[in-house]
Amino acid sequence: MDPIDASIAEMNALPPSASPASASSTTSMSSLYRKPCQESTGLPVRRRSVLPVLAACGASGAFPAWPASGWRIDDAALRQRMADAALRIARGHIRGGADDPTYKRPFVDAAFSSGIFYWDTCFIATYAKYHQDELPIANALDNFYERMDDDGHIGREYLADGSPMWPKEHPVSVNPPLLAFAELELYGERPDPVRLQRVYPVLRKHYSYLRRRFRMADGLYFSDAFGSGMDNIPRYPDGWEDDGRGITLKLLRPDLFVYDGLSPAWNVQGRSVDFSAQMALFAEQLAAIAVIIGRPQDQTQLLRLRAQDVEAINRHCWDPADGCYYDLAYGKRIRRQHIGQFWTLMAGVATPSQARRLMAHLVNPTKFWRRMPVASWPADQAGYSQRGDYWLGSVWAPTNTMVLRSLRRYGQHALARRLIRDCFEGVAEVFERTGTFPENYAPDWAEAGIPSKTDFCGWTGIFPLAWAREWPLEGLAAA
Repeated sequence: MDPIDASIAEMNALPPSASPASASSTTSMSSLYRKPCQESTGLPVRRRSVLPVLAACGASGAFPAWPASGWRIDDAALRQRMADAALRIARGHIRGGADDPTYKRPFVDAAFSSGIFYWDTCFIATYAKYHQDELPIANALDNFYERMDDDGHIGREYLADGSPMWPKEHPVSVNPPLLAFAELELYGERPDPVRLQRVYPVLRKHYSYLRRRFRMADGLYFSDAFGSGMDNIPRYPDGWEDDGRGITLKLLRPDLFVYDGLSPAWNVQGRSVDFSAQMALFAEQLAAIAVIIGRPQDQTQLLRLRAQDVEAINRHCWDPADGCYYDLAYGKRIRRQHIGQFWTLMAGVATPSQARRLMAHLVNPTKFWRRMPVASWPADQAGYSQRGDYWLGSVWAPTNTMVLRSLRRYGQHALARRLIRDCFEGVAEVFERTGTFPENYAPDWAEAGIPSKTDFCGWTGIFPLAWAREWPLEGLAAA
């Protein structure tokens, strides 16, 4: 028997997913590397299995099943068509060059709008690294370095004319800090220590800015919901009313987008488990780069800073009763889950015992492991949308990649294979019907999420161009 199924044996399967016509609807916002780099930093790669204890930790229900036969992941011709289409779409999103008034070198774009986007670009690196001669991803990253302010701030979005979309005074201007992650992706496929020597001072300055600006006295970091990349996930506590204590947002371009309501008013009052974990990851990845370029003294310092962040996250955000990590509000945990808590796994924050309990939430089909995993918002929590409703349920390539890297880090290879199989099945089914790749997917059936852009390669190219290359897919239907 499959070890995952064995670990949650005698549990009942979910009932069949509802049809799209019966989908619940909620109101949107009003407006690792080829070789895990923790090995090079001397940090342990945890191998202890968590599978035999998932049921004991509270997972309920069995994995929702796709059809028992005809798995698309076994269709090599289909996988090739998907890869060819994704690469064609990504090539079509290359822009910039000598004729561009702002971006003078060709670069692969996030495919969202005429602007450039920080964390989209970082995740595009996970597949563009395999096609660097065709998809100029290094230039795309350089676009952000060239716009860094003197204090180390790098905005999450710049417009076609190179100007920032968001004011640096407000945390909406900051995305998940994954530039070092992206550089290590490129290095892992095509080692270029000269490039790492060049970008390391920029990355270090950017890290220092973020730590100085957003780290609070309790050792945790505050952020903004929209800036976190999980646009419409509420980060404030239920029933909260604007107390006027947050950093006020003064929009630079209200003609392009209006971000209003409670979310932009909630920032310094809270603490973000995802941003805090991402900063621990940033320090670890900078330490890995420091080793590569021969700066061991920096490695020691960065790992010390990382340890401080890890300690703070586990002291404040970990809930021993619930077995998961929470955001904070006014120093108290907000007992509400979201996909962001799993960054604690990718960053190696969780101890083996904490990881066992946290993964029980991950594999629970009444929470995150829906027909197409991994939902961004748990299904047993108010506000969940079967159709996705952006970050209130939708399945996303970047966060699924984060979860996949997390499972690999903790040695959960069987569970990682199950994730690839179940997720890839949905991606392939949508591709068969539409010939393209949406921005996100509905969690409860094989459909594009609503809302969702199309031809999004963009980061959805991760599935056919990175996952299908990095993991042996033949025979994975038996996972």
